[in-house]
Amino acid sequence: MKSIRIILITLFSLFLTLQLSAQKLNEIQVIGSHNSYKSQMAPELVAYLAKVNPPAAQSLEYAHIPLEAQLELGLRNLELDVFHDPEGGRYSNPKGLEIIKASGGDIPNYDPTDALSKPGLKLFHVQDLDFQSHHLLFADALTALKKWSNNNPEHYPIFILINAKDGNIPGTRPVLPFTATALDSIDLEIRTHLGMNKLITPDMVKGDYTDLESAVLAGNWPSLEDARGKFLFVLDESEEKIDRYLTAKPELKNAVLFVNKKEGNSTAGFRIINNAVKDESYIRELVKKGYMIRTRADSDTKQARTNDYSTFEKAKASGAQVISTDYYIPSTFFKSDYKVNFEGDLYQRPNPVLVNK
Repeated sequence: MKSIRIILITLFSLFLTLQLSAQKLNEIQVIGSHNSYKSQMAPELVAYLAKVNPPAAQSLEYAHIPLEAQLELGLRNLELDVFHDPEGGRYSNPKGLEIIKASGGDIPNYDPTDALSKPGLKLFHVQDLDFQSHHLLFADALTALKKWSNNNPEHYPIFILINAKDGNIPGTRPVLPFTATALDSIDLEIRTHLGMNKLITPDMVKGDYTDLESAVLAGNWPSLEDARGKFLFVLDESEEKIDRYLTAKPELKNAVLFVNKKEGNSTAGFRIINNAVKDESYIRELVKKGYMIRTRADSDTKQARTNDYSTFEKAKASGAQVISTDYYIPSTFFKSDYKVNFEGDLYQRPNPVLVNK
């Protein structure tokens, strides 16, 4: 029986590949991870947070396998949080180490290459507390992604959301703001460590149209065949921060990042709409018009703790092209069978809203 199941899955995967080969970039639906870089938080820090902020502690009880392992599994969406640190050393010696020591815990080997002392964008979740990451340097993550891509040159496109984090949290060290120049440094690092030949950019989608949104509404997304081996980056940020980025990249000319601009703006094309339960119909209408959408299957560990798939079902039905989860594999922090994937243990499929339109 097991061999028959393997054959059926293989045939289904082949059929899916043949289906996908004739489609455009916006006509697929993929599953990926949220805070993809995040490795397990020290238990002493989770216990500390549980005393001062129980909901926050509970929401942080998840971790991910390395980025390359996620891609090997079949995920085609990642989310990376970056912190501005042009001189290096700003986030060295996290304050959380003092809490671990005071609790009698062992200091984790969180920075074996002394990455935090080096200049450049840093990659972790929360300064001083949730600081353990598979790659502390954004540049190292990009290098790892490029290596994986070069080893799998025919892979289907990978969507990467970027959060430019500059929020100050009481009791933690102040962060540096993401000015227009700092936001433009995200572009520079991607260009330097991944390479333009690996990118799907706003200019590529815009083509000969007057602006990006006009191109999107005309369906000018590249074909999946042309998008093989490439990455598409999106700045998932507030309107204010996006406008700062646009001062460095007016109309997204020569930009690496797409931006989460609301429809009706000339730079709109890729939207972040996280509540698929409330916004299912809204998402579906935008998908039909040509926009690409990212939504979520779960958040803050809530759905996984109750084995609640209702949000995921809404996300699938909405046609959002990118669905993120913390549970492409079941939790190792609490007992749960919750696992997010498509039929056949797959993480990409034709878009249910667009394939039969």
